[in-house]
Amino acid sequence: MIIDVHGHWGPWFFSMEVGDVATNLAVMDRYGIDLAVVSATEAIVYDVAAGNRAMARVLETSDRLLGYLTVNPRQLGNAERDLRELLPSGNFVGVKIHTDYTGSPVDSAQTREALAMVAAHDLPALVHTWGSTPLDLAQACTDIPGLRAIAGHMGADGWRHAVEAANSVDRLWLEPCFSHTRTGRFAAVASAVDPRRLLFGTDATLIDPAAAYGAVLAANLPAETAERVAWRNAAELFRLDLP
Repeated sequence: MIIDVHGHWGPWFFSMEVGDVATNLAVMDRYGIDLAVVSATEAIVYDVAAGNRAMARVLETSDRLLGYLTVNPRQLGNAERDLRELLPSGNFVGVKIHTDYTGSPVDSAQTREALAMVAAHDLPALVHTWGSTPLDLAQACTDIPGLRAIAGHMGADGWRHAVEAANSVDRLWLEPCFSHTRTGRFAAVASAVDPRRLLFGTDATLIDPAAAYGAVLAANLPAETAERVAWRNAAELFRLDLP
């Protein structure tokens, strides 16, 4: 069993032949990924309301895709409406917040308010982190009761900050996808944090899963930790009822 906690559905603004659900499923099949938690690219980079509703329709077509409902911290009224209207389907299992595209840093007032809203709905939040921002996300987890957050990219080139962040609070998870893979990065993180805080994420279909796969395999994890990374931690975090 493999669960990818950082995926996307829909076309990107790059020269890439992606967009169809069939592409998502073909990529998943190629790498043996059983389930992927995905957000709508349209919701992240263009129109959050339209993208979330398109995502809702797509989720009805495949039992291998689970959804992130995208929240723009600068449009909290719309976010509350989307949560109210779309969560009852049961197909959305978390929230996606992209701090860069929305111009809303993790430590900004609007993102903190968005995270509090997510926590009130008892959903995990996948938050884009880079550099030292995992520390800001850890602080949010400390300050906001019940907040469960995933540091997307585990800080990217700031992965050392992600280690410090994950060791400071028990409601922060890390996932490894990164567009500039560096030797030993995931292995170093995995050796320094509680294995229950590690997840598997690829950034597909923006990035080929081979990058994250290679990083995890090169870490040569103990069998129990490898199982936790592959799916068990994600199943527990998203409260999935798996056979």
